[in-house]
Amino acid sequence: MGNSESHSLQGAWRSQFSAEERTFLSDIFDSISGSNTPEETKGGKAPKQQLTLAMLKAYIHGAVIGSMIIRIYNGMRCIDPIKKSSVTDSVSKKQFLSFLYYAMRGNAEERSFIIQRMISIDPDGPVTGRQVKEFIEDMIMSVIHLLKHEKMLRGWSMEKTGDCILGTSRLTAYLMSELKAKGEDLSAEYLHTVEFGQSAIKDWVYRASQISSFLHALVAMALHLTKSQYKGELFSPNQVLPQCLGIKYSGIFTVLDIPSVIYLKPNLPSGNQSQWKLLFSSQAHGESFSRFSTQILHKGPTLLIVKDSLGYIFGGFASCSWELKPQFQGDSRCFLFTLSPNLGIYTCTGYNDHYMYLNHGQQTMPNGLGMGGQHDYFGLWIDSNYGKGHSKAKPRCTTYNSPQLSAKEHFTIDTVEVWMVGNLPESDLTKTKSVLDTDPEAQALLEMIGKTRVSDGLRDPGGDEEEE
Repeated sequence: MGNSESHSLQGAWRSQFSAEERTFLSDIFDSISGSNTPEETKGGKAPKQQLTLAMLKAYIHGAVIGSMIIRIYNGMRCIDPIKKSSVTDSVSKKQFLSFLYYAMRGNAEERSFIIQRMISIDPDGPVTGRQVKEFIEDMIMSVIHLLKHEKMLRGWSMEKTGDCILGTSRLTAYLMSELKAKGEDLSAEYLHTVEFGQSAIKDWVYRASQISSFLHALVAMALHLTKSQYKGELFSPNQVLPQCLGIKYSGIFTVLDIPSVIYLKPNLPSGNQSQWKLLFSSQAHGESFSRFSTQILHKGPTLLIVKDSLGYIFGGFASCSWELKPQFQGDSRCFLFTLSPNLGIYTCTGYNDHYMYLNHGQQTMPNGLGMGGQHDYFGLWIDSNYGKGHSKAKPRCTTYNSPQLSAKEHFTIDTVEVWMVGNLPESDLTKTKSVLDTDPEAQALLEMIGKTRVSDGLRDPGGDEEEE
């Protein structure tokens, strides 16, 4: 979008922001620029107030990386409210409000307009892949620093999660992989030298929706829009991170890092994004398949996270409650993913319905947990002989089109975690309980000898206790 096209967008903030929001945001500009106490000129009129880089630096949140402050300022002053082609030396209120509209309410075209100018001051020139990479890294780290300083990590702890710097590097690489040149997939090394125009940046912002989420969060927190008396919906931290339950007051350290959580969240169904609760961690619950099965049964949709002995981290999203039975279960919302050394999501192909499998204590069927593929050839498999697993894909898993997830086809487990995502289904809140409910081996033994559970349907209902 060139300068001529941008003129039609000027003033769009007037219709996109409510009157209350416009007043609030205008007051923010006045606070930054000092125009809330204007001095009169000789003619008796107040001078037209402008925002300078020094003013922005003095006001903006201290957790924002220095280079990102300059990027935000450049994004503001490159907006052209008076139809001139040159970049202004300071920022007017119209430019300020237009920038906020683009960043927080704009579509892919509008956001790409200011993103390109935050990457490079040249209003019409292309940007290189290397410049885009540096912009992404600055933005991710600034948002995470802001969430931490503003106490908006929502139960996640930087001290109890994986390496944030490595996570940022992986998320940057993933977002870069969404950048295309003339529709072509390019290697990471080649991307750094390629030049991208406004059209390519617009397609990238449209394709990689998390870019817009990061930009929104960055601007809202950097300009202190979350700390005022205004109670509107300009920004909420749950747009970035889910609420975390289960590790805050424990000695558990999750293998997840904050950027990986940010990556996984929007790939889940909307009803499973807001709250994650740790159900099982081999660190806390031990290395027992029986205990593992007990902790995850009837808990609704879950995320399975596996770290193998060579440091690869991968897993799967189970869209339904795990049930102990020798048949496949689940539906097409299930998917597999990798978190380290690279980020990747692998959704169902429709080739078969082998989404989820959990079995234990039988002699004729495989015993363990599996997702995708087929018996003895799963896309992801944890054996009931705890500590072993496999990820088979030659060349791809038939169910999810996923590659080999682990470092080696047959892997040794370092850590396993299972997170309940969303609230426990109401149908499972009323499930009855007995000793057999917590002992999968006993259940399997009864089935093998042909006995039925005569107490089914006769027990008093009971719910699971909440941890927090």
